[in-house]
Amino acid sequence: MRRIALVTLVVDDYDEAIRFYTEALGFRLAEDTPRPDGSRWVVVEPGTSGTGSGLLLARAEGAAQADRVGDQTGGRVGFFLHTDDFARDHARMTAAGVTFLEEPRHEPYGTVAVFQDLYGNRWDLLQPAAL
Repeated sequence: MRRIALVTLVVDDYDEAIRFYTEALGFRLAEDTPRPDGSRWVVVEPGTSGTGSGLLLARAEGAAQADRVGDQTGGRVGFFLHTDDFARDHARMTAAGVTFLEEPRHEPYGTVAVFQDLYGNRWDLLQPAAL
């Protein structure tokens, strides 16, 4: 079996990113390990261990990386968070202060709304349509 295990997301600060992803989005902190160079190996996952891809939260190092925090995909939706209960997760995320950029809409592929993370990266919250 092959799968993409991690995707790197460049962030300004480990702890503020951990708070946002665990508290506002409901992810779980899978790993937070200090490294000898002063960085940390921080992984958050939207579900239980091994059920999908995780995010490696990597603190920006240098101007080139810092310039990309919040705009890693040039303003496009770059991340897709699937849910089995759109209404539940939309309500919880809204109550936690997540900024949705549009009202939920129903498309042939499912119920979706674009939101942004704490840095401005665009995400889809998506409940896929039943097949």
